[in-house]
Amino acid sequence: MDVYDLFSSCRKGDIFRVRYLVEQRDVELNVRDKWDSTPLYYACLCGHEELVEYLLASGAKCEANTFDGERCMYGSLSDSVRRQLKDYKCVSARTMQRDDFNYFLHMLLEQGQYSDVKFLVHGQTFQAHRCVLSARSEYFTEMFESKWRDKNLITLKHPLINPAAFGAILQYFYTGGMDIDISLVEECRRIAKQCKMTDFIEELESQCKHVYDFVSNKPGICVKVLTVESQSCQLAEEMAQLADCALPTELNVGFGELPFNRVDLFPTYPDVCFRVDGYDFLCHKVFFSGRSDYFKALLQDHFSEGGQLQSLPSTPVITLHNISHEVFIHVMYYIYSNTTELTTENVLDVLFVADMYLLTGLKRLCGKTLGMTICEDNVLYVLRTAKLFRLSRLEDQCTVFMAKIIERLVEQPEFAEIIKEDAASLAERHETDSVPLVDEIRYHITSNVQTYSAIEEANQKLEALEELLSSINIDC
Repeated sequence: MDVYDLFSSCRKGDIFRVRYLVEQRDVELNVRDKWDSTPLYYACLCGHEELVEYLLASGAKCEANTFDGERCMYGSLSDSVRRQLKDYKCVSARTMQRDDFNYFLHMLLEQGQYSDVKFLVHGQTFQAHRCVLSARSEYFTEMFESKWRDKNLITLKHPLINPAAFGAILQYFYTGGMDIDISLVEECRRIAKQCKMTDFIEELESQCKHVYDFVSNKPGICVKVLTVESQSCQLAEEMAQLADCALPTELNVGFGELPFNRVDLFPTYPDVCFRVDGYDFLCHKVFFSGRSDYFKALLQDHFSEGGQLQSLPSTPVITLHNISHEVFIHVMYYIYSNTTELTTENVLDVLFVADMYLLTGLKRLCGKTLGMTICEDNVLYVLRTAKLFRLSRLEDQCTVFMAKIIERLVEQPEFAEIIKEDAASLAERHETDSVPLVDEIRYHITSNVQTYSAIEEANQKLEALEELLSSINIDC
């Protein structure tokens, strides 16, 4: 529903609604509809300049000479919108952090922190991580255990291996997508065939056909860069294998039972051990330090290390306190794959730890799980939780639900207390100043009211709310 609302708002040019959906509802900006169009395309098509500027600043994809960029340029209603697109350079690091996992993987490849292997391709060096390449490719798994075993520098001398194409393949392994010059597509296909990347080759050929069909029907259009969109689900599943392998043997129930399961045959080259409740989790510094400032500081503090493993003498052991091994497993899967399975039974425990470990994305996942549990009996408790942990989307879901049941909600003393607390929290609030919670409820009561019966119902709800405010002496 939110995605449909985003497309509709972009066609109308409703920038306030778009900002609400993007910033409060976390709707994906680069989502596509059944016509393969993005929200930015419709904003350009309808000539909404201010909205186009906002979408570009927020991370909408529109690089020059790509399919999306050329399509937006071709469909723009006015020259002023085309000038906006031409002035657009690239997605900044700040906007990329909206999707913190994608940003983390991008920087992991670009900066090479904790890199444990380098590839030298015709004079150009690429830093990489054995754990990532092994998780993403059986070919690399086999090579690291055979021909490339114990090698920190791997020289690729074959004359047909193009450095730019090899770099693009690495980008695909790390981020699930890639951008490559059209002239290098054949070189990419050749490397992918050597690496046994069947699914990637199919996707590459599909994108080539897609671009060819578009260009052949649009005279004057020139697409120089081919984009393979990120396959986030496959990427998450394959990165999750690193978490599977990090599980202690005693907790690794159900893995390795099937003949085609890779976990038993999949070395991950861990470089840190987290000891939780007496269990040893063999992990990777690059993932934990890159995804959490808490773990980054912890791993830089050598005094936190509590010895070394006998089985892996060079691997430091760090004991974590105030967390159960069950909750740590959820944290670990999130760090490696950006997702984890949450239930109503464990979500609050995970939320508390996510806040302690500075894992904002995991907090959002907890917020989504709590959002699905909202009902009349718990909405006030969930609202307090949302405020405590600064979960704006969950807080908004609560106010939407509260607006629907406001006539019954005003009878609960706890609701009056929450309004008083919200009013008291405003520094130097004057008697007639607004109260944020009340404003939000009023907004949701009156939004999208179009019929006479709906207007009458909204007025009754507002009247019930005003009576409560009057009884607790709050004028806003």
